[in-house]
Amino acid sequence: MKKLVFLSLLLMSFWCYSQKKSLQAQSTVESISIDGKLDEVAWENAPIATNFIMFEPDNGKPIPEGKKTEIKVLYNNDAIYIGAMMYDDEPNKILKEISQRDNFGTADIFGVFVNGFNDGQQNFEFFVSAADVQGDCIMTDAIGEDYSWDAVWLSKARITDKGWIVEIKLPYAALRFSAENKQTWGINFFREVKRERKKYTWNLIDTKIGTFTQQNGELAGIENIKPPTRLFFLPYASYYLNAADGQKTYGTMKGGMDIKYGINDAFTLDAILIPDFGQTKYDDQILNLSPFEQQFNENRAFFTEGTDLFNKGNIFYSRRIGGSPSVDPDLNENEELIETVQNVNLINALKVSGRTKNGLGIGVLNAVTEKTYATIKDTISNETRQVVIEPLTNYNVLVLDQRFRKNSSVTFINTNVTRNGHYRDANVTGLAWDLNTKANTYSLYGNAKYSHINKEEDKNGVFTTIGFAETSGKYRYSIGSDFVTKDYDPNDLGINFYTNYYNFYGNANYRILNPTKHFNSFRINYNMYAEFNKESGLVQDNSINVNVNLTTVKNNYFGGGITLYPMESHDYYEPRADKRYVIIPKKIEAWGSISTNYNNKFALDLNPSIAVADEPGRIAYGVDVGPRYRFNDKLLLTYYFSFFRKNNNKGYIDSVDGDDNEATPNDIVFANRNVITYSNTIGGKYALNSTMTFNLSVRQYWSYAENKDILQLEQDGTLTPYPEYTDNKNSSFYSWNADLSYSWWFAPGSQVSVLYRNSADNFERVIDKQYKDNVTALLNNDALKHVFSVSVKYFIDYNAVKNKFRKRA
Repeated sequence: MKKLVFLSLLLMSFWCYSQKKSLQAQSTVESISIDGKLDEVAWENAPIATNFIMFEPDNGKPIPEGKKTEIKVLYNNDAIYIGAMMYDDEPNKILKEISQRDNFGTADIFGVFVNGFNDGQQNFEFFVSAADVQGDCIMTDAIGEDYSWDAVWLSKARITDKGWIVEIKLPYAALRFSAENKQTWGINFFREVKRERKKYTWNLIDTKIGTFTQQNGELAGIENIKPPTRLFFLPYASYYLNAADGQKTYGTMKGGMDIKYGINDAFTLDAILIPDFGQTKYDDQILNLSPFEQQFNENRAFFTEGTDLFNKGNIFYSRRIGGSPSVDPDLNENEELIETVQNVNLINALKVSGRTKNGLGIGVLNAVTEKTYATIKDTISNETRQVVIEPLTNYNVLVLDQRFRKNSSVTFINTNVTRNGHYRDANVTGLAWDLNTKANTYSLYGNAKYSHINKEEDKNGVFTTIGFAETSGKYRYSIGSDFVTKDYDPNDLGINFYTNYYNFYGNANYRILNPTKHFNSFRINYNMYAEFNKESGLVQDNSINVNVNLTTVKNNYFGGGITLYPMESHDYYEPRADKRYVIIPKKIEAWGSISTNYNNKFALDLNPSIAVADEPGRIAYGVDVGPRYRFNDKLLLTYYFSFFRKNNNKGYIDSVDGDDNEATPNDIVFANRNVITYSNTIGGKYALNSTMTFNLSVRQYWSYAENKDILQLEQDGTLTPYPEYTDNKNSSFYSWNADLSYSWWFAPGSQVSVLYRNSADNFERVIDKQYKDNVTALLNNDALKHVFSVSVKYFIDYNAVKNKFRKRA
């Protein structure tokens, strides 16, 4: 009988936790002060959401009574309000490191996830830490959490003798929902107890299911709301003071405005007028010996905020807009380039994005860059002339993304680049799909893309991919294949390096879903990959990989893996010539990774690696070391050192005119070289409070490639000695970047930023192996460029201004 009662209670408990929970929002006309006290009368009788369940690490376990969590929701015509009480039986142990927005550091966190359409596809997530720091993001299962998105909302966190309280006001302008009189939203609440590294949600997020956004509870009771006009202005002004050796110090003033307008309840227009990106993070440049350009992260807010729709199909690379000029100037004899630009100026940009109640997402992005010139000088006559290196250019992106059954989508995407005059135009069209079974156990995904380049002659190409995966349970697997034609080229508004191949790949993995005696998490993966040249059928790449990732019960992370390349491969890219390849020998790689618990004041990241090729002396090895120390809740310092060395690396250095009697008009020159790279990065943060921080970022980088033997690439892909070549093609690149900044969010959405930046870099053919010399050579007035800037942006809500004028009237 006792067993029967126990089993009944267990089944009832499971049933309760597995059902979708519902919370009733309560209407209020009372003015709610966001002060973290919850002392208004409206809070007293509001329904309570409680009985949180562990998300990680012990999925499905009820929250202990000592950490009981209670949530209430109010609403009016302006916003919804969330009041959260996080009980803690040891409130003096609540972690509360103060950090920058969207970076919580070591602190307890409360979050609310809102899906206004309740379609299981996209959450707007809002977080507040115990240190009163805000964070927000857009969450989709396909992309994950995108913290580049920022909204304007109010919150206040306060620690008490019973735990801590959070009070939040989410204006309707920060959300997306239909215009129906009765609203039912998807909602979930989140809590992380940082010192225990345990995460809880109100509605169970079952980790056996391969989805996150479809496991929300429901928020009912919101009726007859009349959201205000969503119109916001963000005017800004910036002052820059520039100084460098041989250049007169000068100052520049810039001003402009961003506009956000809610076209309707679901769609928003974002426009940027007279853009200013002078305070964006510097790029981590490297010595790039590969045949491909270096890909940089996007640091401009306009091109990162709310762009999840535009990332569908992977054919949009926003750094193309306002990037390097697309035209190489033709130099006559005795001419040299004396003045050019690194990046083309952006004139303006706008984007429209949103989703209908029937699940159709629409995204439109347009940007225009200005006509740009370079100056060329005749070295004999000293006459100069200007030549166009980038015409007036229009960039367009269109996305139509239809979601259905709450967990699947089909997407049409088109990118178009039109250059004024007789210059290269480009168009890429793609269809992407992500189809999942109703129970989210299996997924069929892929895309088909077609590129068209119009210049002197048309060039057309195709990229297709298809994959199938089991997405739930302890054991999961996936298989897939790509097919890419030689002339596929999305690079005017996208980025793609490899073409003219087909491949097959697969993965099988095992993971634990609940902690064991020794591990909080454990996962082992098996991966295989095989790639073939489409025309010759030769192997371009091949690998077999096994890796393990685990977290101990003390929340220390360990990882490691071995990759075997069992066959010789044929690299068709390194020679920089059509139909030529170099043979890459078999090799084996191994790597390890350790990251100790960041809850401790001192933590360490360590990442060693080694690769040994089936060729005498050809080896690569390196290590990354990253200690960090948190002095207190305000001050954090991090350091990261990286060293990597390649011995007897074989790489392209030049192409020269060959013997006219030979079948090959050019000789392709390689070098047997050693490549050594060092980098040092220092980061620091000092927070005065949750709205004011000082930040330090320093990066020193040095990499050189020393050629030992000059080689000639033969038609069969082998390399033979080439002593006739005597040019010095050694490479040494070193750089320095240092940013010291102050940030103050003096009002919601309004910020003052002060930045001092110095930077320098140099490329040489002569290698000075004295490490000290390569650092100090940049730390002097002759090399360094200095920029001091102050930027102020102010958030203006049209409704607030309108109401003020009404009161005055």
